[in-house]
Amino acid sequence: MEIKKVAVLGAGTMGAGIAQVCAQAGYEVWVRDIKDEFIERGKSTIEKNLRKAVNKGKISLLKLKEIQSKLHYTTDLREAVSDADLVIEAVPEVMDLKKEVFKEVCGYNKKAVLATNTSGLSITELAKATDRPDKFVGMHFFNPVPVMALVEVIKGEQTSDETVNVAVEFVKSIGKTPVVVKKDIAGFIVNRCLVPYLLLAIQDYENGVASKEEIDATMLYNYSFPMGPIELSDFVGLDVLYFATQQWDIAPKSKALEEKFNAKELGMKTAVGFYDWRTGRPKIDRELAGKYDGLRLIAPMVNIAADLIQQGVALAEEIDTAMKLGTNMPKGPCEMADEIGLDKILAKVEEIYKEKGYEILKPSEYLKKLVEEGKTGKDAGEGFYKYTGEVGYRTIVIEKDEEAKIAKLILNRPHRLNAISFELLDELADALRKLEKDDDVRVLIITGSGDKAFSAGFDLQEALQGDVLSPASSMMIATKGQTIFTIIERFPKPVIAAINGYAFGGGCELSLACDFRIMSKGGKIGLTELTLGLIPGWGGTQRMAKLIGIAKAKELIFLGKRLSAEEAEQVGLVNKAVDADKFWDEVMALAKQLAEGSPIALRVAKYAINFGYELPVEVGQALEAAYFGIVTSTQDVMEGIKAFFERREPEFKGK
Repeated sequence: MEIKKVAVLGAGTMGAGIAQVCAQAGYEVWVRDIKDEFIERGKSTIEKNLRKAVNKGKISLLKLKEIQSKLHYTTDLREAVSDADLVIEAVPEVMDLKKEVFKEVCGYNKKAVLATNTSGLSITELAKATDRPDKFVGMHFFNPVPVMALVEVIKGEQTSDETVNVAVEFVKSIGKTPVVVKKDIAGFIVNRCLVPYLLLAIQDYENGVASKEEIDATMLYNYSFPMGPIELSDFVGLDVLYFATQQWDIAPKSKALEEKFNAKELGMKTAVGFYDWRTGRPKIDRELAGKYDGLRLIAPMVNIAADLIQQGVALAEEIDTAMKLGTNMPKGPCEMADEIGLDKILAKVEEIYKEKGYEILKPSEYLKKLVEEGKTGKDAGEGFYKYTGEVGYRTIVIEKDEEAKIAKLILNRPHRLNAISFELLDELADALRKLEKDDDVRVLIITGSGDKAFSAGFDLQEALQGDVLSPASSMMIATKGQTIFTIIERFPKPVIAAINGYAFGGGCELSLACDFRIMSKGGKIGLTELTLGLIPGWGGTQRMAKLIGIAKAKELIFLGKRLSAEEAEQVGLVNKAVDADKFWDEVMALAKQLAEGSPIALRVAKYAINFGYELPVEVGQALEAAYFGIVTSTQDVMEGIKAFFERREPEFKGK
């Protein structure tokens, strides 16, 4: 099914965001609301977001005008939906209201796929209000829509597989990551895991198990969550959380939460919640970390995830993806559980269930089965995931094409725009050492997971923890990154940076250490550290100046400029800017051409250029002559000369 026109019903925060991303993806979008003032407010929100994107260099003025031309606004439902291919409803979270909207839609449109943006209402029940339950699907976007990558695609009892596939492909087409929720279950995936986690934390604070600061410090610093659960509750809105307890029986009740709701102390939005936000984000003392048992919150979340797997709602990988993209958790619950040990998780779940008795805390049969079978996680070789032979990397993925002798090293933190963490640096160094020794690899491609980012740079979340930004620690971090990127620069095989999206800060510096940079159009690249009051610390000031000249490097670094692929190609920062649909064809064509060359000649040519460039011309030429002498003694030279006279392609062996 081809989708050309999309109708978005509701111009509030979610509807405006959905309309914006659809228009940015090239769809004709009709935004409908019941009053002109609501329409104007939604239009203003979209315009503000787009202007901000222009000011940040994310889109051009030409692109802005193109997006604006795709957006149409109306209060007439018939006009909005009559010939739409997809209708996305984003009205307030009230079952009867949503049903009434869909009844009206079905009177004006008999062909469209119907989607509801709901965080937890039953898809099956909403579908009953339509004349096509087989073409009805849930699409749960996350706020803010232009920023959050996840969309849960929820299958109702009568939703056809074809409709699910249409929804999945549409979500991909607007640059989002779909996770299919295969059964219509309360809270879907993210909220079913997240809401109990938040409420159990509030209960432990309420019952005096620990202070709110001790709970938040433990999850923030010991488990590397972006926020502790009580601070996050304030951030989300205590009214939102309170309504969740009324809507779902999965959510334990909290007297403290009810009191906050009745007092209209709703968190950050009212400046007072569990914390006082009047002076900004609460300061959580790192020294309090560990004074609370974080497994009291982690174990129930894992148990819920195990139950979702058991019920056939989603696989472990899908749950982890949803939780990382939907909540910015550093790891998914199944990943964390495998590291902690499923036996420890189960023991804690049994303890908490005995203490509280909530049905959602009842130990999952699937979790018990894994433990009974000895599949307790990484140390056992299997848990939610299998770990065969050498334990795999967590922040990178290695893919090999042994026939072509090409390896891909994928920075695999898409939920953080492939930001470079300390763990990623360590795994990158280890992988490079192993790939250097692998005779079945002649060319290395480094790229980012997903289609949004090559790497957005150093993970600032890690920078804000502990004493990372102290002078001594900062110097060590800079030295570590420089050392590892120098390994890339001196890697004895050609290295291609396949820049498939944003490459900022440390991500840009990583690409500069590579031999070639192929960049997808639509991406952005730059050393942006000065906009944060920093300077490049992983070789950027040196490599960029040598690559494009000192004057241009100063301009880009001092101003923190973000260049488009075309601009980067023009100044020589990347070798080639390529249309997105031809990007990987171009990257692989270059890689295969390099892989067919003489491994020894490529290595010494790289060394001659890299090392000789720093030397006076006469010394560089002497180095070149020495390397020339080395390659003339190889079997590859004899094969190359022989193939030349025989008029065939040489078959170099690297000997």
